[in-house]
Amino acid sequence: MASVTSLTASVHQRLANALSAALPEAGSADPLLRRSERADFQANGILALAKKAKANPRELATQVVERITTGDVIKDIEVSGPGFLNITITDRAITENLAERYADGERLGVPFIEHPGTTVIDYAQPNVAKEMHVGHLRSAVIGDAVVQILEFVGETVVRRHHIGDWGTQFGMLIQYLDEHPHELDHKDAEVTGEEAMSNLDRLYKTARKLFDSDEEFKTRARLRVVDLQAGEPKTLATWQRFVDESKIYFYSVFDKLDMEIRDADVIGESGYNDMLDETCRLLEESGVAVRSDGALCVFFDDVKGPDGNPTPLIVKKSDGGYGYAATDLSAIRDRVFNLKASALVYVVDARQSLHFKMVFETARRAGWLSDDVKAYQLAFGTVLGKDGKPFKTREGETIRLVDLLDEAIDRATTVVREKAEKVGLSEQEIEENGRYVGIGAVKYADLSTSAVRDYKFDLDQMVSLNGDTSVYLQYAYARIQSILRKAGEARPVAHPELELVSAERELGLHLDRFGETLAEVAAGYEPHKLASYLYQLASLLTTFYDKCQVLSDDNPSELVENRLFLVDLTARTLQQGMALLGIRTPERL
Repeated sequence: MASVTSLTASVHQRLANALSAALPEAGSADPLLRRSERADFQANGILALAKKAKANPRELATQVVERITTGDVIKDIEVSGPGFLNITITDRAITENLAERYADGERLGVPFIEHPGTTVIDYAQPNVAKEMHVGHLRSAVIGDAVVQILEFVGETVVRRHHIGDWGTQFGMLIQYLDEHPHELDHKDAEVTGEEAMSNLDRLYKTARKLFDSDEEFKTRARLRVVDLQAGEPKTLATWQRFVDESKIYFYSVFDKLDMEIRDADVIGESGYNDMLDETCRLLEESGVAVRSDGALCVFFDDVKGPDGNPTPLIVKKSDGGYGYAATDLSAIRDRVFNLKASALVYVVDARQSLHFKMVFETARRAGWLSDDVKAYQLAFGTVLGKDGKPFKTREGETIRLVDLLDEAIDRATTVVREKAEKVGLSEQEIEENGRYVGIGAVKYADLSTSAVRDYKFDLDQMVSLNGDTSVYLQYAYARIQSILRKAGEARPVAHPELELVSAERELGLHLDRFGETLAEVAAGYEPHKLASYLYQLASLLTTFYDKCQVLSDDNPSELVENRLFLVDLTARTLQQGMALLGIRTPERL
């Protein structure tokens, strides 16, 4: 397993060395290298350096060019305009670089990050005894992609699913189940997620009705909250039944989403109960939190309500109950001191930004977050309907996540079935591919938008074969597999001695950027940049097909082998990139 130095990094280093030699006082200067339409790369950094050194930029650029050796990696370098450098790479360097990537198996030459740490990522946070809806989709999908990407580049990742499993509503549920003990019983040993949810939903609605109409039941339910918070064993055992039943349902939804959720990673609000008291004591003793109207609060100069008065973070309510802040602050203590996290990432709705800003600032004041630990809210926007309004049913209800996924799978299966006969897919393959295409379409539509932006949920667009969709990428991958199957005796082999045409060069230079893209995506927690990279890759592949025949009897065998090598590396890059986004790539579509 060997990481491969990208052509960008290689050229960057050569230019930086030449710059330092031409202008020693600049130290290690950045040539500001980027891809260009005029050549393979353009360097723009000389202008700023010349200005700083009071030198003529064109003269400095000329001195840099004189210090560059051409022939092996750099084919040609010329001064352009006021002092830009246009750089062209040799065909041999492109092919040799790709051959190294090709030889590196699944990693494709992607290096590990230099200073890996431990990131705790908090995502996919459903609530016990409640249906998962479209709002839960983004946290799960974005979080899962970030986990996969961080692990791939060498970060240690601790997954945390902070489920809502605590609070006053459980008094009502526990009391009702105690009085109707068979409401959650199962007829069969094997219970589906759908059955588990319908049990919980029925019980919740009936208990709620009783709670709202029967004062005596309401009093009994409220007393059960006290028992629950005191850890009374019988009450805890009944509470546990709700958690277990909900997990059957959660896991069935995550399974449909093709996501791995491990039991050990599910630590709900209840997991921090034993720490709440100490968290409040530490905040009060250090003066970070103060008593205000009987509640324990943290105040901020820049957080005020509409009336101009300060809006505090309430850690403990005046009735002695704990707010969300107490749990979130206890979780930070656990993640920093027990899990030794160097980064905390919360994949949470943008509407909670103020809450997290206040929580992070409180943890900083308390000394639990230091300069060595980064806390970051990966905030995401709202899922909208085609009309641009928050996505609801016609009756104005929140849309169930399961219904949404089932419809995506149905639409995708129809698309797959239309082409199935031509490819010769069995019924089993049609159904399996329909699932991969449908779930892939939903994930990609989410991940190809910057997380913080809202996006429109439009299934017709998502399962379209044209445009920036996962189906377009999946077909690109399947098309390459079809070519490789038809290749017969011909095998993918790199031939660095061959000249490359424009479409081959463009594809090759883009393939070379895979590792750099992943490093950027991991550093900023921005999976949409990986989606964008993969879409460009599939688009360049389409151009390549239009311009270059891969399997042609008129082509010499070396050219066939080299083109097979290029498309095979493209397929492997597509497959690895899609896998990091949590999307499958069927071999035949």
